[in-house]
Amino acid sequence: MTTKLIFALIAGTLALFGNIPYLRDMFRRKIKPHPYTWLVWSIVSGVVLVGQIVKGAGFGIIPFAVSELFTITIFFFSLRYGFKKIPRKDTYFLIIALLGLIPWFITKDPTISVLVVVSIDAIAFIPTLIKAWRLPKTENPILYESNVARHSFALLSLSSYNIVTTLHSIVMIITNTWMTLILLRKKRK
Repeated sequence: MTTKLIFALIAGTLALFGNIPYLRDMFRRKIKPHPYTWLVWSIVSGVVLVGQIVKGAGFGIIPFAVSELFTITIFFFSLRYGFKKIPRKDTYFLIIALLGLIPWFITKDPTISVLVVVSIDAIAFIPTLIKAWRLPKTENPILYESNVARHSFALLSLSSYNIVTTLHSIVMIITNTWMTLILLRKKRK
C-alpha cells in the first residue's frame, strides 16, 4: 500500500468520523445545519471532485468522494432538521453562490471552475459562521475539527499538486479552523 493511499484512507476515515456524529446530533435535534450552506457545499464539492478527477488527484479523490456523499445527505436532512429562521441576507448569499456557477457552465475549464466554486464555498460558509457565532449550540465542533485534519491528509494524498487539486483543501483548512475556534470560544463562555 502506497503512502498516498494511506493518507487518502485516513482522510476518508476522518470524513466518516466527522460526519457521523454530526448526522446523529442533527437527528437528535441537538444541532441545526443551515440548509443554504449545505446546498452550496454539495454543489461545490461535486465540482471540486470532478475537477480533481480531471486534473489527476489520484487517491486524493477518496476523501472528497466520501465527504460529498455526507454533504449531500446532510443537505437533504437539513431541510427537515435544519435551521428554519433564515434571514433575508442569507438568501442573497445563496443567490450570489448560485450565480457564481455560471462561469463553470460557460468555460468547462476545471481551473476556472474550481477558482469560482471555492470562492463560492467560502462565501457560502459566512451564514453558518454567523449562525454559529450567535447560536453556537446549533453546531458541533467535531465535524469542523475533523475537516481540518481530513483536508490536511487529503493534501498529502494527492498525486498531482495544482490549483484544482489543492485550493479547496487549503480554503477548507482555513474556514474550518475559523469555525472550530468560534464554536470552542463560544462554548467556553
